[in-house]
Amino acid sequence: MTVSNSEHWNNMSNELNGVTAAKTVDARGVACPGPLLEAKKAIGVVPVGQVVEVQSNDAGSRNDIPAWAKKVGHEYLGVVEADGFDRHFVRRKK
Repeated sequence: MTVSNSEHWNNMSNELNGVTAAKTVDARGVACPGPLLEAKKAIGVVPVGQVVEVQSNDAGSRNDIPAWAKKVGHEYLGVVEADGFDRHFVRRKK
């Protein structure tokens, strides 16, 4: 069975919508590198294995947050498009 990109996106969005974040950071309206700095601060206060949600409408966050998570060893779970902003989910791994 082949899954189209839009079906894959919808499935991922549905899965992420069910994720409960231990901490949610509202970085909407904050320019780069603000959302990334907020993500760094937030990940430090949640226990290992828990999830941080970063809300951002800065386009750079779509590249910055996943790259940072990979670089420092956390798990980037994905992004969900909301009404005018993105919801990024990162699981603390260490």
